[in-house]
Amino acid sequence: MTSIRLRLLKWLLGPILLVNLVLAALVAGLAWTPAQVAFDAGLTDTASAIAGRVAAGGTVSLPPVAAATTGERAWFVVRDAAGRTRAGTPGFPVLRSGAPPYDAEVDGEPVRVVALAVATPTGLRHIGVARTLRQRLDVRAAIVRSLVVLVSLGTITLVGVVWLSVGNGLQPLARIRAELARRGPDDLAPIPTDGVPFEIAPVVSGFNDLLDKVETGARAQRDFLADMAHQLRTPLAGVQLQLEWLHARHAGDPETLHSLGMMGVANERMIRQVNQLLALARAREGRPGDHVAPLDLSLLVQESIQFFVDKAARKGIDLGFELAPAPVTGDAFQLRDLIDNLVDNALRYTPAGGQVTVGCGVDGGATQFFVVDSGPGIPAARRAAVFERFVRLDDTVTGSGLGLAIVRDIALAHGGSVQLADAQDGGTHVVVRFGVRRTNSSR
Repeated sequence: MTSIRLRLLKWLLGPILLVNLVLAALVAGLAWTPAQVAFDAGLTDTASAIAGRVAAGGTVSLPPVAAATTGERAWFVVRDAAGRTRAGTPGFPVLRSGAPPYDAEVDGEPVRVVALAVATPTGLRHIGVARTLRQRLDVRAAIVRSLVVLVSLGTITLVGVVWLSVGNGLQPLARIRAELARRGPDDLAPIPTDGVPFEIAPVVSGFNDLLDKVETGARAQRDFLADMAHQLRTPLAGVQLQLEWLHARHAGDPETLHSLGMMGVANERMIRQVNQLLALARAREGRPGDHVAPLDLSLLVQESIQFFVDKAARKGIDLGFELAPAPVTGDAFQLRDLIDNLVDNALRYTPAGGQVTVGCGVDGGATQFFVVDSGPGIPAARRAAVFERFVRLDDTVTGSGLGLAIVRDIALAHGGSVQLADAQDGGTHVVVRFGVRRTNSSR
């Protein structure tokens, strides 16, 4: 997988480094040339001073070698037209009078030489001055060291600027990625195009078109599911009535009653499946229904208490309620589906003689609804999977595997969340939280 950031950095940093190296070489040359000229001018001045004394006919006494406090050594020579040494160092290199300063060797050491020709009363004389290159090399090394530091700091600064610039330029992509990462699995809303750069606008537009197609397909599936479930409810209700009528007509026939009872159970399961599919279709819309209003979850639970109590009594389950005012804004039909599914699940999976506690209230400024049972519990590794459709942990218990999927979708549609945990005495503790409410602390 290629990276846009790395490609941009490669194409930007490579030329920058190359330009820095070229500029460093040019600056080194520009800085060294004046220094070289200055050193050569010093040699020329020394040679001119000696030449002035020789031209005046004065006696010149030159040492073979002179040492400076800087560690440099210097050599001097005066030769006649025939090339004989009149003063100075006998082993002085060949003089090139009239030529610019040049490099040579004296006593095996590299030197810089300046040669002049001067007319004297006794004939033409050639003056030579040579000096070692140590100070020149020290100056050149200092120039190179300074340039290395400056170029390194400049390169690091440019690399940082380029890195930040590339990162800032890629921020729109990072924002789009972060927005998509925050979305739920069913959020197919288009990506906002406000502030999207011109270069990636076609990509965002194409992605939005794809999301629209996916949303259209998902909506068609939900509509088909809802229509199918709705169409099945009427004939199933008719079958239930017919089974009840037959049950009354054949009250004295045990075998017939047994068959009718089995058919009734199967029909009730089918009716529950259809109702679950309808609830799932409503929940999959990802938003509250059309009847959104301020509600109290405790009142919704009280409306269904009798059904829950009867079902718990048939299984010998101790069903308790801890209800407190629990205000929430939402769709009463969907929230009732959420309550029914959680309580029904708890009663189904709790064995006879167990306990189920249903409660609601406000905790930490957030409205919550919870169900605690003493059933077998849900392993931590399977808690994410149970929110998927048609996933069941125990095939011996009747059910469709849609209950927790419906609960999750309804909670998300109301800005809430579902949490699963282990109950204190074993079993499962399910909590649905509906966001933080603003409380008024004034008296």
